[in-house]
Amino acid sequence: MARYTGPKWKISRRLGISLSGTGKELEKRPYAPGQHGPNQRKKMSEYGLQLQEKQKLRHMYGMNERQFRKMFDQAGKMSGIHGENFMILLESRLDNLVYRLGLARTRRQARQLVGHGHVTVDGKRVDIPSYRVAPGQVIGLREKSRNLDIVKEALDVNNFVPEYLTFDENKLEGSYTRYPERSELPAEITEALIVEFYSR
Repeated sequence: MARYTGPKWKISRRLGISLSGTGKELEKRPYAPGQHGPNQRKKMSEYGLQLQEKQKLRHMYGMNERQFRKMFDQAGKMSGIHGENFMILLESRLDNLVYRLGLARTRRQARQLVGHGHVTVDGKRVDIPSYRVAPGQVIGLREKSRNLDIVKEALDVNNFVPEYLTFDENKLEGSYTRYPERSELPAEITEALIVEFYSR
């Protein structure tokens, strides 16, 4: 499966958002990369805006195009608003929920934790980052993985857990209590533009 292995900060600067969540990428040079970055023309076509919004969300969750499109199509088969359903499906991915619980500092780190078999769902080891967690399921760490330095560091800096999750610091496990509402999802994304992009 082809995946992007180039500089992540360059993408953050191109899209104008911090993909790591730290904001460091845009502190020093808050403009697009390349020699013309600071002086680039700002006006974009409608297609350009739609494409940029799609790329923002895709890179935010660290997915390739085929995976992303497949999930978009699945969201279209659900009842409700297509764009919101899509955002909820993305938020229900296991790697994202590990990140939201504060067990990892970034989604990439959460993906690695899951891939290396450190994470459990309802007590069973799951090593598929794209695994879709259902409301009511419990996400935890394997006994051997609870003393990992990266987990301790992540928990030290994390001070916020979304309302649709509950987290027990003593057991190092959290529960996905319900699907999130749109107001609890990334505000910098305009999902209607993504629906328009794929509806062309």
